[in-house]
Amino acid sequence: MIHVGDRALTLNDFSEILFKEKGVVLNTVAVEKVAVNYRFLQKFSSNKLIYGINTGFGPMAQYKVSEENLLQLQYNLIRSHSSGGGKLVSPVLVKAVMIARLNSLMQAYSGVHTEVVELLKELINKNVFPCIYEHGGVGASGDLIQLAHLALVLIGEGEVVYEGEIYPTMDIYNKLQIKPLSIHIREGLAILNGTSAMTGIGMVNIIQARKLLEWSVMLSAMINEIVEAFDDHYSYELNIVKHHKGQNKIAAMLRDILKDSKMIRDRSEHLYNPDNLDQEVFQDKVQEYYSLRCVTQVLGPVFDTIAQAEKIVVDELNSVNDNPVIDHLNENIFHGGNFHGDYVSLEMDKLKIAITKLSMLSERQLNYLLNEKLNQKFPPFVNLGVLGFNFGMQGMQFTATSTVAENQTLSFPMYVHSIPNNNDNQDIVSMGCNAALMTKRVIDNTFEVLAIQMMTVLQAIDYLHCVPRLSSTTREIYTAIRKIFPKFIEDLPKYKDLEKVKTYFENSDPVISFRGDLFVPASGNGLLKEL
Repeated sequence: MIHVGDRALTLNDFSEILFKEKGVVLNTVAVEKVAVNYRFLQKFSSNKLIYGINTGFGPMAQYKVSEENLLQLQYNLIRSHSSGGGKLVSPVLVKAVMIARLNSLMQAYSGVHTEVVELLKELINKNVFPCIYEHGGVGASGDLIQLAHLALVLIGEGEVVYEGEIYPTMDIYNKLQIKPLSIHIREGLAILNGTSAMTGIGMVNIIQARKLLEWSVMLSAMINEIVEAFDDHYSYELNIVKHHKGQNKIAAMLRDILKDSKMIRDRSEHLYNPDNLDQEVFQDKVQEYYSLRCVTQVLGPVFDTIAQAEKIVVDELNSVNDNPVIDHLNENIFHGGNFHGDYVSLEMDKLKIAITKLSMLSERQLNYLLNEKLNQKFPPFVNLGVLGFNFGMQGMQFTATSTVAENQTLSFPMYVHSIPNNNDNQDIVSMGCNAALMTKRVIDNTFEVLAIQMMTVLQAIDYLHCVPRLSSTTREIYTAIRKIFPKFIEDLPKYKDLEKVKTYFENSDPVISFRGDLFVPASGNGLLKEL
């Protein structure tokens, strides 16, 4: 079980709830603080004008709401803003949104009744997922539209996804004996005003981006291995003179993967040996193409970008991000803009640019393997059949190329795409949820590209008959993936194989430990170890 409220949640905590089905337990001391905070608001708000309690919302805040309509005001807010469009957000992302909103409300600065946090905990633990739509939030008064759909379910309305099917919310509440939320003071505004949709989705993006980086390092190691590259480009000595943490981490990962390979060459043995210098034109390239030789310099910034994104988004996860802030400790209420999502929006844009570059590296490495004029080692398209009659990986290259092109277009930043709305009350906005969702699409695309690259690498290994010469780590990966994607010679449809390998990548054990700048993948799946 993961305890919420007694400490800051980590990325690992988040991953354990999402992917390991760990339940959520609310810290009793923290729940009592939520109750104290609610009672303070109840007392403090008497005979005062407070935004969102006895006023309208946004540009309508100058209108006072009568005493008898205060609770109905909150229901009106929830129902009127449940106006999302587009596709449904996937259940895993919805669960992430719920965890993020729960953790924010458990900070005890939102003035909500404890019923809210107890109900959120119950829905999370029972895997009841509100129907939330992709389109709607501009990320300034928080993720208003997405969180309105969450609030709609909390009050027993709208629809939920349960065990893979969509049902009216009350059908599932009655089935599971769940009591819907009753509004007490400001629960509607407190649930809607927050960055929890972009933050929850952003946390999932970071978890998956780390997997992508690990697989990209693995694939980069494997391609260097099968073309019998020289080892100095990932050596400690070369990389340490460049003072970037990410670059040196990637280099260390490569060294760890390839430490017992029988295919990687030592430059001093092959090119520094006087016996090998008596020729005018060397058969081997003195230096590999950039997509092989510059892996540490290309993936290093990706490593650093993911690390920075984790720091920022985890900080947001553990923050109070609604408005106003109900401060029972200082016995005051503070109005401002903690719901503004610029921190998350900017990090998501940076992350999707970094992952797009990672997909571009994969595509170039793939092209190198498929083009016999470049590699001078493999048949065209790593075709293990009859040239001209069979086609090998030729068809799959089109999919990889078009998908990377889509990533490049999606990489235009949302952070600088503010459009004023809400009668110009929201005159500068973050578009944070859009940024997070677009980053998710780039990440999903990139798993597909890396899967195609892995399929090609395995075919190349079989062409060389070099499995015994692989490093122990890459041989483990070869064996594991060949179980779901067997060697092929004759032409057969490959779309189902692609989906299997992609799913294998996506569902590999999530990173279980990350201490600021250190990736330590879960054991048992042959991924990288950085010690």
